[in-house]
Amino acid sequence: MKQAARMQQQMETVQSDLARRTVEASSGGGAVKVVAKCDGSLASIKIDPQALNPTDAQLVEDMILTAANQALAQAREISNAEMGKVTSGFNIPGLT
Repeated sequence: MKQAARMQQQMETVQSDLARRTVEASSGGGAVKVVAKCDGSLASIKIDPQALNPTDAQLVEDMILTAANQALAQAREISNAEMGKVTSGFNIPGLT
């Protein structure tokens, strides 16, 4: 039980750290930049004003989607790696 309580505390600490940790991805040659938190949320989206031609709305939307998915994938990898450090050696359903 003490080990489980210690692991729970470590997991809470890691989750808190992940909420502060960020990654950045871009698309369109840097026209769109997305910053994601390692807790799975987006922190910011920046769009180069030159990319905001009204006739290119679909292109800008695609660039945002691409950059957001890349940033979230990076964040997910970091989160999984950090949580894996805490749960290594334990077979806990729902955490693997």
